[in-house]
Amino acid sequence: MTDDILISSCQCGKVRCQGIGQPIISGVCYCDDCQAGAKLLEVLDGASKVTEEDDGTHYLTYRDDRFRCIEGGELLQAYQHSLNARTRRMVASCCNTAMFLKFSKGHWTSSYAKRFTGDIPAVEMRTQTQFRNSDLPLPDDAPSYRTFGLRLFWRLFTSRIAMLTG
Repeated sequence: MTDDILISSCQCGKVRCQGIGQPIISGVCYCDDCQAGAKLLEVLDGASKVTEEDDGTHYLTYRDDRFRCIEGGELLQAYQHSLNARTRRMVASCCNTAMFLKFSKGHWTSSYAKRFTGDIPAVEMRTQTQFRNSDLPLPDDAPSYRTFGLRLFWRLFTSRIAMLTG
């Protein structure tokens, strides 16, 4: 485990978060929840795009104990695309920048890769391609899965064990 720290920040710099070490996964998701969430956030006044060219959303997913807001946490505002959504997308209210999302039942935080500076990890997988709406060719930079794929679940499982055992 490396102690590298990646910093993400909103457009105006008032909200900053950090991810410590390697993320659980660096992945692009095309699920209907991510697409609905992106549509909700990208129309906010002055908001930046959270999706990639092919409408997938690139996340760096960290264990909750390895991701935190280090500045401007009071400026974060939660958005849900529906009343029953199990994810909350956190937006810096100062400049309407989407920062990360939190799955209510998970031990992880998925942060928008576009918010980080420096050398971010390369995409390791593309998930939920069955919901992909783009006419662009599917990038071949990483394995693609029609669903979430066992690899993702394995990474989440082993990260939970690592979190529990310190």
